[in-house]
This record gives sequence, structure tokens and C-alpha cells, in this order.
Amino acid sequence: MSRGADGTRASSGRGWTRRRFLGAATAATAMATVPAPAAPGQAADARRPAPAGPPSAPRRSLGPRPLFLGTYTSAEGGGQGIGLASYDPESGRITGSGTLSGVPDPSYLAVHPDGRTLYAVDERQDGSVTAVRLDGHKVLGARGTGGSGPCHLSVHPSGRWLLSANYLSGSVTVHPIDPSGALGERTDLVAHSSPPPGPGQQGPHAHQSLTGPDGDHVLAVDLGTDTVYSYRLDPSRGTLVEVSRARTRPGAGPRHLTFHPGGRFAYLANEVDNTAVVCAYDPGTGRLTPGEPQSTGTGGGTSYPAQFVVTADGSYAYLANRGHNSVTRYAVEAGGARLRLLDTVPVGGDFPRHISLSPDGRLLFAANQRSGTVSVFHVDRASGGLRPAGEPFASPVAVCALPL
Repeated sequence: MSRGADGTRASSGRGWTRRRFLGAATAATAMATVPAPAAPGQAADARRPAPAGPPSAPRRSLGPRPLFLGTYTSAEGGGQGIGLASYDPESGRITGSGTLSGVPDPSYLAVHPDGRTLYAVDERQDGSVTAVRLDGHKVLGARGTGGSGPCHLSVHPSGRWLLSANYLSGSVTVHPIDPSGALGERTDLVAHSSPPPGPGQQGPHAHQSLTGPDGDHVLAVDLGTDTVYSYRLDPSRGTLVEVSRARTRPGAGPRHLTFHPGGRFAYLANEVDNTAVVCAYDPGTGRLTPGEPQSTGTGGGTSYPAQFVVTADGSYAYLANRGHNSVTRYAVEAGGARLRLLDTVPVGGDFPRHISLSPDGRLLFAANQRSGTVSVFHVDRASGGLRPAGEPFASPVAVCALPL
């Protein structure tokens, strides 16, 4: 990779207006399996967390729990900032408590591992990321991402680095996090210059940036290039070095990747061709190996799959389908290597852009962008079944729901 005059690497991202998709849905096969990756050739670094085993039953929460809501402040009928609310962990009932203003277009939210600081993307042409101290809801400041239209961010498990994905410019940014939770100036910006854009795309469009379960690698999902890039993260400098690429089939439009808690498999939502893919993951090398595309269970047309979530015990996976207005339920089999389609559940709203599980795994939240609502479901721990928890909660242009 070469560096440009501004210090960014391999830049070829061409900005264009981010699409707000319409549509219905399609189907393929109901099951896919990928082989387990080979064991790494050397012992794991002592810093690397061990692969997760079956977790113990989560502790039940007592009393209301915080819920933060992302929106587009620049959209017609949008919110005024980050929505503040709480939810009852027993009934799932949401109660609003106001808005944290001063954060423009906070379309995606993430929390620091210590639970004290919230981070938001500012999804605008001149992109930035904002840190908010949860105690007192104090805005700690914003930092530019060096890219355009950031749409996703995540915190490294160490709590030292914030990773963000710039959709319009097709790039990934790293910011340091100081002990207070505030952000420093970015330490790296990597632009996706190759391969060429997929069918119907005009350039790279990074849609997600997350840390692999080993803690050493960062994976960036790019819808425009039909590629998931793997980078090794320098834990002291906050810089990224590309180590491998995983290509989907042309025109798949990969959007969002979620790991199985065992750490050796992940599930990829393909937005454009309406498929889901089981991927093998090698924690030693950071290499992701996609399997065969499979059905989202949503019938004909295009349902614009948005993202996966997986239960903490690794037994069930859920996929949000925006055009179909549903959540697909899969049984996870063969230690994470196989998804078996069970059913699709109406979400009770329009265009579920984001779904999330409560920390105890007993509730699933769906942020419905076009209806401006958040739907809540009870999760049956034995069957993975979803049952509505009352009427959806009204929230302007709801595009993210983060329960703590």
C-alpha cells in the first residue's frame, strides 16, 4: 500500500450519495456449512483472549436499564440527537427520558467496555465520531474520521481504540481512547482502493469495522467492493496492516459481520443479493473464508438484510430484513459451522435497520427507520422464539437501539 500526501493509504474512495433502500425480498437454500479453519501454526499470544466456551446463564437485571437510540437529525421528521430511554428487563417496556443534543446524525452507537462512555458516528459528508460520558451525559468532544459518511463504529476490547467505517469514502479509521474515554486524533486511515467496485457500485463503501475474537485483527466489511478486509492492529501505535481479503460473489453487497461466541465462525449479511453466509475464521492469521450463500427466508424480491446478532450461548442467530420487515431466526449447529433457517418473524414496524440483544439475552430490540419505532421481543432461551413485548415505542427515524 502507498501513502498519499495526506498520510492516508491507498485512497481511491469516490463519494456518492448514500442510498436509502426500498424493496421486498428473495430466497435461496435453507442451510449452509463451512469447514472449520485449520489450527494456527503457532501458539496464541498471551494477550489474546481464549475462544469463548458456553457461557453461564446471564444474571437477571433488576430495575430499569438504559437504552440509547440513534437517529438522523438531518432527515425530515428525524430526532434532535441521541435518544435517551430506559427499558424494563422483565416486560420489555420502553420509557423515554429525553434527548442528548449536540451530536449530529448519530446513526450508530457503541459503548466502551467499562460502560462509562458512549460513542456515536456523525454520519455526514465531513464525518466525525463523538464521545459522551454517560455519567451526566456530558459530550466529551468529536474527532474527524478523515472520511465521508461514517456509518459504523466499535470499540476494541482493550478499550484503547475506536474503529469506524466511512461508507461514502470507503475507508476505515482508528482513534485512540484516553483513560477518561475521550478521543484523540486518529492514528490511521486506510482506504479501500481495490478490487474494483462490484456490479452497480460506483466505489468502495465500508459498512462496518470490528475486532476479531482474537483481539489482534480488525475486519472491515465493504459493500462496494464485495470484500471483507482483514488487518492486523498494532496494539501500541493504533495502526493497521492488511493481512488478507475475503471476496464474496460479485454483487453480493456485504454489509455486516457477526462472530459466533466460539470465535471460529462468523455470519455475514449480504445487503444487495439478499443472502446470508457462514464464514470460517482463523484467529491466528485473521483470515476469513466465506461459505456458500443461503436463504434469508424472505421470499422473492430483495429484502436488504441489515445485520446479524447471535445469542451468548451460540445457539441461535437473528437477521434483520429491512425490505421484508422481519427478523429471520436460525438455529446454529455444528459448533457454529452451520445455520439452519427456522422462520421469519414480522418486526411490527417498517425497515428494521438495526437489531440488538439485551445484555442478559432475554430481549431483542429492532430499530425501525421508516416507521420511527423500536420493537421489542421476548427471546425464548430454549427455542430461540420471538414474542412481541407490547406495542412498539415511538422514536423519530430510529436507526439504532443500544440496550445496556
